Amino acid sequence: MSFSQRFTDIHLDVLKEVGNIGAAHAATALSKLLNKKVDMHVPAVRLVEFDEVMELAGGAEKEVVSVFLRIEGEAPGSMFFILSPEQGEEFVERMTGMKTDVFNPDDEMAVSALQELGNILSGSYLTALSDFTHLDLHPSVPSLTLDMVGAILSFGLIELSQVSDQAIVIDTSLTDTEHSDAEAIKGHFFLFPDPNSYDPLFKALGVQSHD
Repeated sequence: MSFSQRFTDIHLDVLKEVGNIGAAHAATALSKLLNKKVDMHVPAVRLVEFDEVMELAGGAEKEVVSVFLRIEGEAPGSMFFILSPEQGEEFVERMTGMKTDVFNPDDEMAVSALQELGNILSGSYLTALSDFTHLDLHPSVPSLTLDMVGAILSFGLIELSQVSDQAIVIDTSLTDTEHSDAEAIKGHFFLFPDPNSYDPLFKALGVQSHD
């Protein structure tokens, strides 16, 4: 049975619900951090082809802001949260009240704000996933990268290609409720479990590992 056949719509719905639980926890943490109401939700969880992974992030040569972390524990893997530079700068401005340049490595405030965003989002999502699956999952310290999409994602795709030609994409939307006319900040989580992590994940989600 192929990777995509093993993940049914029901299981994707479960992952979407897990994502929304994680987003709710992240929104609470961000609201406290920013001292204003923040809403987050997960519009969709999808399986996408590798070519689509690059396109969703803006194309292989598109410069992006990426927060990367390793998932450690019983189902290790890699997770990337990717924002366009414009979206990254919008978040930092809302967080700090200051205009920033996220591609300026000397802008310590921008780097710190985006690392904190990645830390909150990834920690909240993995906590929700761990609670649901009863697997021991925890994130490494997130690292911030400013680079082209192809360079950032190539390692994860190479690893995942051993077992699949698709990846799990978790859409994320963040809204500042004090500015209802402001555009939502949208990013993508790209989840790449290690090859030996699929069986425990499938088992925890109730998916048969073999034909």
